[in-house]
Amino acid sequence: MSSYLLDSDIIIWHLRGKKAVTEMLRDLQKGGVPACSALSVLEVQLGVKQGEEVKTDRFLASLNIFDVNRTVANRAAQLVRENKTRGITMDLPDAIIAATCILHDLVLVTYNKKHYSIPQINFHPLPPLTF
Repeated sequence: MSSYLLDSDIIIWHLRGKKAVTEMLRDLQKGGVPACSALSVLEVQLGVKQGEEVKTDRFLASLNIFDVNRTVANRAAQLVRENKTRGITMDLPDAIIAATCILHDLVLVTYNKKHYSIPQINFHPLPPLTF
């Protein structure tokens, strides 16, 4: 069972060799298999460069994947509407990921906290990124 949902940015930083992110993922795996949304699989696969396919496929295959179904779609639409009434524009991919976290009681692992202005979302603390 998963308790953490990885946002696309975390997967990308791991695949690009950010040591702090990789170490954090190893720690998360001690508590179970991390997960991601099927939407994150799409986002990551869109950015794969030649020569990265095998490593990317192998890592994505190690995760639990949450599908985007009717329940997730309905909750995501509700989040977009709620944010709109507060004057906040929420991107559809972020709404889908947020809805997945809410519906499955998952902690979101992301460096993009500003994309998720939703009180029901719990975030995992992250190590600083160094470049």
